[in-house]
Amino acid sequence: MQRASREKIGLLLGLVGVICFSLTLPSTSIAVEYFGTAVVGLGRTVVAAILVAVIFIVRKEKLPSPHQFKSLFIVAVGAVLGFPLLTSWAMESLPVSHGAVELALLPLATAGFAMFKAGEIPSFKFWISSVTGSLAVIMYALHLGFGQLQFADLALLAAVLILGLSYAEGGRLAKELGSWQVIAWAIMIGAPFFIIPVGLNLTTEMIHAPIQAWVSFIYLAVVSQFLAYVAWYSGMAMGGIARVSQIQYLQPFLMILFATVFLDESITFFTLVTAVIVVFSVILGKNAPVSKKGSVSENK
Repeated sequence: MQRASREKIGLLLGLVGVICFSLTLPSTSIAVEYFGTAVVGLGRTVVAAILVAVIFIVRKEKLPSPHQFKSLFIVAVGAVLGFPLLTSWAMESLPVSHGAVELALLPLATAGFAMFKAGEIPSFKFWISSVTGSLAVIMYALHLGFGQLQFADLALLAAVLILGLSYAEGGRLAKELGSWQVIAWAIMIGAPFFIIPVGLNLTTEMIHAPIQAWVSFIYLAVVSQFLAYVAWYSGMAMGGIARVSQIQYLQPFLMILFATVFLDESITFFTLVTAVIVVFSVILGKNAPVSKKGSVSENK
């Protein structure tokens, strides 16, 4: 396959991944109303594990090394436990457009953790961008919370930090283990621990949940928790991390669009302006120069 064609396919897969991720909060908002935080936040991993197990058996995947399992545990804590659980809880009380603005900080958090783990020293420009984006999110949350941060806002910000660390660790591990295998093994690590909590929170009333709630939950389990990661990581592997990762800047705006289309949320001008400020800060921060410890500054 020619390089140009490979890059185009990579960009297309990256776009597919971002679109799939952008539907995560709307789907969570719908499903959590009927199934609750534990079932939506943890149950999606249990269902996804069934699909992953079948794929592993068919492909005869080898077990990761003990060293790789340590990194996979970090990915599992962020991508299959912390982020789904925190966002499920937050979506019980916050509108999706609100969450989209706060989750727009995710690429910046990922870049920050990646620099830290690589022993890099962020530049002054990176810190200015980080502070600007964070302050915009906090002011937005305070405005909507009538002068105070809600616990749900804190949960979303914690989710950003936890998933940012998970992404950074997963990106490093993908070079050794393979792109989609990282999230797949993380799912298999987390699922056994989630079976009992999910089972304790199941009720007979859930059977009578409307079709949109079941579709949303299945989407979260099959697409958001697994297939979206396959498309995203495969896209970066084929099209290049630097180029494909730029598509992620569309995610908060797609979330806001889907919130309008599927949830009939009214989007204010203040929300759009804040989203633009945050995304612009993230772009500047991710492209800011960094330096290795003990070396001169260099652009990344």
